[in-house]
Amino acid sequence: MDPLEDVLALLETRSHLSTKLLAGGEWAVRFAAPSGVKFNAVRRGRCLLEVDGVEEPLWLSEGDCYLLTRARGFALRSGPGVVPVEAGPVFARTEDGVARTGDGDDVLLIGGRFSFGARAQELLLDALPPVVRVPAASSQAETVRWALATIDDELRDGRMGSTLVAEQLAVVMLVHVLRLHLAREPRTVSGWLAGLADPAVAAALASMHADPAHPWTVAELASRGAVSRSTLAARFKSTVGRGPLEYLTGWRLELASKRLREGSGTVAAIARDVGYGSESALSTAFKRVVGVSPRDYRNASAHRGRSSRAPPRAPA
Repeated sequence: MDPLEDVLALLETRSHLSTKLLAGGEWAVRFAAPSGVKFNAVRRGRCLLEVDGVEEPLWLSEGDCYLLTRARGFALRSGPGVVPVEAGPVFARTEDGVARTGDGDDVLLIGGRFSFGARAQELLLDALPPVVRVPAASSQAETVRWALATIDDELRDGRMGSTLVAEQLAVVMLVHVLRLHLAREPRTVSGWLAGLADPAVAAALASMHADPAHPWTVAELASRGAVSRSTLAARFKSTVGRGPLEYLTGWRLELASKRLREGSGTVAAIARDVGYGSESALSTAFKRVVGVSPRDYRNASAHRGRSSRAPPRAPA
């Protein structure tokens, strides 16, 4: 697996599609801060996006899409100066999967959100700017346009399994949006995601993710990127923010943490699978970084899971 695929899988990435928005004339809708990562795509027309804490509004044209990676309120408008209405009442009047505002049907948006596991903020979202925009005019955006068009078709036609297909396509779209943003604006990302824009660092990251249990050395990782040991160490530190072996330790502990939360395997087996020679070696590293032993972490995770478990729902 490559690092991006690895992290998205570790975070249990899920998409949740929302009601379409059809608007016309002069209109504006104000949205509360979303949970997870919000996305919208303009299927017809154009509109203005304003996000709390982001100085410049963004014009969105047909085919453009964007991600909001922070829990911030935002507004969509036909243009500057239009007084917005709250989104709640607009979407409460949804008919046939479409909410309407304004006068007419000049603008059509489809959207939803992505939800992630508990580690998403540090592992992924903090590495991204508050708004990630992919313009339709980008020569590399063809796959994103195809995914959006297919999502639109699935939701409109309502064929068997259409919601599942559309949600899976939305995750595909997310991967391509992140790829395109990294290619277009690598300076706006940080951490391991920024490292993917450097060929030598990306080769080292891919090697560690492909085989995290391997006893990697900096020299061996440098050979994968066809650079010297000192060059890799400097470039890795500059882009990712820590050295290659420090990153490897962190990634191994992320994998171990996930296994411990899931309750899968003994601590000794997990230690072996993620690259530690013994249970005690994993315990020492885990306690140093996480602050508790693997067994205490597992017990605390199990307790949180039991206490947060919702009561069974009555059948509809």
